[in-house]
Amino acid sequence: MSLTPLGQEFLESLRPAYAALERVVATTQETAAGGGGQLRIGFQGTANDNILAAVAVFQEEHPCCLIEVTELPLNDPFGALRRGEVDSAVVLLPVAEDDLILGPVFSEQPQTLTVSVKHPLAGRSLLDVEDLAGTVLISVASPAPGYWRQAQAPTQTPSGALVRRGPEVRTLQEGLSMIAANRGGMLLCRPTAEQNQRTDIVHIPITGLPDSALGLVWRRGEETPSLKAFAAALMGD
Repeated sequence: MSLTPLGQEFLESLRPAYAALERVVATTQETAAGGGGQLRIGFQGTANDNILAAVAVFQEEHPCCLIEVTELPLNDPFGALRRGEVDSAVVLLPVAEDDLILGPVFSEQPQTLTVSVKHPLAGRSLLDVEDLAGTVLISVASPAPGYWRQAQAPTQTPSGALVRRGPEVRTLQEGLSMIAANRGGMLLCRPTAEQNQRTDIVHIPITGLPDSALGLVWRRGEETPSLKAFAAALMGD
């Protein structure tokens, strides 16, 4: 015997809800038994000082709970979270997903424009957002949602001037390679720029843009005690 196409579609639609129920039951059992369990945190790019410090504090205060940190693709900030591969994720803002909760927001940082040393703007010491008019920005590939991709690589300046869309990349390292090849620029927060110093690219401070920020997100209805404790550690509470 085998499922009909309708039955198969019904089964697939139930899998996410069933997986979520399994996670809730497992967490409840661990808490009731006094066990530490496991907390899996995903992050984009490089785990910065805030994340590493929070991991250290959480692990010291909850030695029986194993915490794992996993890098997420730049172009898929929410996929691993939805698939249940991580319990929470530290991602670049903005976040406007109905099935996810945005918790603590932290690490607000000024932005820079990263370009090749051969780029026409490479000799500038400071830029305004309107200087992006006519330039090419390397964009983030799908499946990142459109609003999120637009925030990382806007297609126009505040005055409405066109910013050209360049190659699409999946990871930060792909983006840096495209920049070095003078295929376009990328907007990076200052700490990320400082961590990626190279002789073939330059990082130029840019004004007129909102600060970059990170946020801790998790699946709606799945805020566990361990997750609450990590969120508190992240905010230094």
